[in-house]
This record gives sequence, structure tokens and C-alpha cells, in this order.
Amino acid sequence: MHIVHSIADLRRQLSTFTRPAFVPTMGNLHEGHIALVGQAKPLGDVTVSSIFVNRLQFAPHEDFDSYPRTLDADAERLRAAGCDVLFAPREKDLYPEPQSYKVHPGNDLADILEGHFRPGFFIGVSTVVMKLFSCVFAGMPSGVAAFGEKDYQQVLVVRRLVSQFALPIEILAGVTQRAEDGLALSSRNGYLSPAERQEAVQLSRALRALGDAAKAGAVPSDLPALEAQAMQALARRGWKPDYLTVRRRADLQPPKVSLKDEALVVLGAAKLGNTRLIDNLEI
Repeated sequence: MHIVHSIADLRRQLSTFTRPAFVPTMGNLHEGHIALVGQAKPLGDVTVSSIFVNRLQFAPHEDFDSYPRTLDADAERLRAAGCDVLFAPREKDLYPEPQSYKVHPGNDLADILEGHFRPGFFIGVSTVVMKLFSCVFAGMPSGVAAFGEKDYQQVLVVRRLVSQFALPIEILAGVTQRAEDGLALSSRNGYLSPAERQEAVQLSRALRALGDAAKAGAVPSDLPALEAQAMQALARRGWKPDYLTVRRRADLQPPKVSLKDEALVVLGAAKLGNTRLIDNLEI
């Protein structure tokens, strides 16, 4: 596996290929990332991953400075997974000057749920994704980029970005990888204390219970009460929930007509101690 830091070196490594399979990450890799590499690899002629902690998607009070940086261990995991090229730019490599040009996704998707509780988050995500795509796929006739379905809203944002900018990139959404007890794998799980780690599975259980309640004959007008009950139940266990909600998969808007005839997803975000966790479940 080749490890490169500059955009020029990355493009030299990719110059003989025509269809990269790309897995962008912020490092501190877990089995979910490695599964994405395995899913993406057969779909391209070279497998590329990136590790970059993107300042633009962190608010001033969030954990940019403390976010785990584990490049050496990550590189070994990617090498073992069959990754061909690791792009690990420094901030000055990817942002040699202040990034004043930014990608602003549509408010209807980017300002709800995660975007509501983390204002500007999807501007930071969209901007770095567009820049990474320009680094990896410049001059390529086609390519594949893989993102984890745990970040459900992010996948939709990236799909729309690719569609609206007519990029020749297929977006692969990898199924959420979970621990044996059902907790979605996340780099931030490492922040949890042993007691918090045992409790953390309650988020996925709360989403499943909300989904079951929605499927058991509920109509759209019932959802606000069901969602409020789900949040209250988590709060009683010591969580600080931001949202637990049932939405349409297509656009993450509330269902309007029927809970039986629309493809739906239950999404949640809640803070346990100092750690904010997100998860989702398609129903």
C-alpha cells in the first residue's frame, strides 16, 4: 500500500487507473470502515482510502482537537484489508489557503436533524467531500465512493451532491456494522466509560421500539407523541436526546400519508455522558 500526503503524489499514484474505489474516513478506524473497503474494492480497479480530520465540519465547542488520530494503526488495518493507496493529507495539503469557497447543500435536507443540532455541519461535509472527490477522481471516467449507512443523512447529502454536480461517481452505502449487543460501531464509542458502553445499546433498542410502535397501526398524526415518549424514556435513563424520529427514507421529511405505504427510517441522536451517538434503523 502506498501512503501519500500531497494531492500531486496522490494523482501520480492513480494516473494509470480509470475507476477508483474510494473510502473517505476521519481515521480511528473500526470494523465498519474495513467492511466498506471490502465492499468497495471489487467495484474499482484501484482501492483508495483517505484519513483526514476535517476542521470544517466541527463546531467550535466540538471535539476537533481531541478527535483520535491513530494514523499508524489505521494504515496497518487498511493494508491488511487490501487498500492500495492511503491519502493522508495534512491540513495545509488539503487547505493550503482558507477555504472560502464552500458547498452549501439544500436547506430542506441539510438544516434538519443533524443539520439542525449541528449548524453548518453539512456545509463542512459537502465541501471536504467535493474536494476529496476532485483529488481522487480528477480526469477519471467513473468511480465508486463508499460511505457508512450509520450516517444516513450524510449519505443522502452526498448522493444529491453527486447528482446535482453530474459527477461520474457511484455512491455505495455500506450497511451499519454493529457490536454483538447491537451498538452501531463508531469512532466515538471509544469515548464511552465501561458503564456508558453497557448503556449505549439502549439507543438502538429505543429506535427499534419506536419503529415497532410506528408499524403497529400508527398513522402519521400519532408520530409526534410516539417520538416524544421514546425521547422521554431515554432521558429517564440519563441520556440527553436530540431527536428520535420516523422519517421518509427518500428525503428525511415526516411521512404525510401512510406509515404502511412509504419506505421509512427511524433516526436518533442522543448524548450519553459527554459522548454524542447517532444511529438509524430502516423500517
